Parts: sequence; C-alpha cells; structure tokens
Amino acid sequence: MNSNQIIRNTLYVVATPIGNLADISERAQQVLRSVDLICCEDTRHSARLMDHLGCTTPLLSLHEHNERDRSAMIVERLQSGQSIALVSDAGTPLISDPGYVLVNHVIDAQLQVVPIPGASAVITALSISGLPTDRWRFEGFLPSKTGARLKILNALATDHLTLVFYESSHRIEGSLADMAIAFGADRPIVVARELTKTFETVLRGTIADVQQAVAADNNQRKGEFVVLVQGVATEVVGIGDERVVALVNELTAILPPKKAAAIVAKVFGGSKKLYYEYIVALGSE
Repeated sequence: MNSNQIIRNTLYVVATPIGNLADISERAQQVLRSVDLICCEDTRHSARLMDHLGCTTPLLSLHEHNERDRSAMIVERLQSGQSIALVSDAGTPLISDPGYVLVNHVIDAQLQVVPIPGASAVITALSISGLPTDRWRFEGFLPSKTGARLKILNALATDHLTLVFYESSHRIEGSLADMAIAFGADRPIVVARELTKTFETVLRGTIADVQQAVAADNNQRKGEFVVLVQGVATEVVGIGDERVVALVNELTAILPPKKAAAIVAKVFGGSKKLYYEYIVALGSE
C-alpha cells in the first residue's frame, strides 16, 4: 500500500506549523486535503491555515469543553468508513492541547491512529537552547496563581533534568519571578519567544539576567513562550572516591557484580559498564 494513501476508518493526528506556514509538510497537506473531516480547536483559526493550503475539507471544533461529548460521534463516523484528521491551533496535537480523550476513544474502538509528524514548540526550543537535551522534562503550562505555581516549581528544584514549560504573555514575568525563588536567580535559563515567527527571540542567561531583559523591553513580554531551565548539575564522583569504594565493598558482599554496578551507577551517576568492570577487576585481585 502506498504510504501516502488515505486509509478508511482512521484518525490522523496531524502536526501543523507553530508560526511559519512554510513549515507544514507535503504529507500533512495531502492528508488534510484528502480526509473527510478535520477536527480542530478553533475553526476560525484553522480556517486561515486551510485557506492558505487551498484545503476545502469541512472543519469541526474539538476543544477541552466539548471533546468528551464529541468523541463518541467522531468514532461513529470513523466506524462508518470515514477518515478524519485531528489538528491543534499550532504544532503537534495533544502536547498541551486537546486530543487525549478522542485518541483514547479511537484506540478503545480498535480503530487505527496514524501520526503525521511535524512542528512542536517544545522540540524546536530544545534544539536551539544550548541546554542538555539527552534527558528533559516537559511540564506544559504552569498554574496561573503564584501559590500553586511555586508548589510545582519547588518540587522540581532539585531535578537534574532540563525543565521545559510553556508560558503566555500575561504570566511570563510572574513565572520568571517564581522560578527565581524556587530555583535561585543564578540558575541558567532560556526563554524562546515567538518561535519561527517574524519577531522570534531567544534570551539566554541566568534567571536574573532574563528577568532584567524581559522587564526592560515590552516586546519581550508579548507572544508565546517556551521556557527552559537547566537542571541541577549531577555531582561527578570518580570510581576511586571513598564513597564509591565503600558502597562497592558493601554491595559485592551480598550481590553479583552486575546488580551491584547498577546500584552504584544509580547512586553516583556514571556508566554501569565502568562500575561493572571495576567490580570484576576487584574480584580478580
């Protein structure tokens, strides 16, 4: 079967541009033109993209307030043989956007869900941030009230992973202020604003540096934001460190080398393989 051929009884989860309309893929365009229906957050917003693409497929609103009610009807249409696309206002659906309920209804009905990948603000921001991207944690939008926001940020304060948040123009200053409290004003941070759009900017520095830049320029408080915070640095502990040696001695008395190495790596970080080789070498002495 041609991979570009539209399949009946199928929900297509289609990524759309996060700003620059040229970023939409040819495959996404073909799917949007070929399906029987497009589900979208805001029909007026998505209509502008469809007009740009010359796509005349009917639109149906699907958002957080009606998703549960409409999912059953959409599944019925899929079961009748239709193919349907799901899009969000921008980027990849379900990533801090509606679609979770619908996708699970479709899966429960044992119908096919097909991804049409493309733009995602979180991935785009990570790729240019300069912060570690091997392990990261996406928290989406923080609560609007300071108390609830600080509760979440305080719980993340000792996390070693790069932290990623979405934020809006009317809350960016408040969130930065709370991050300075929870993480410390000297924690490295990146604020990516209006990604792929005309007025895209990326601010890098400490939280204090970025707070100052945002406060000094009204334009830096406009638009849509991805905020990335460097995780707490993991302490580098050498194999010869007395703490490592003590734990190795304790564990090897009761566990095989492979399990002991895994525990040591979890406690101190580093390579399980190197710890394993170290433990085996100790045993051969």
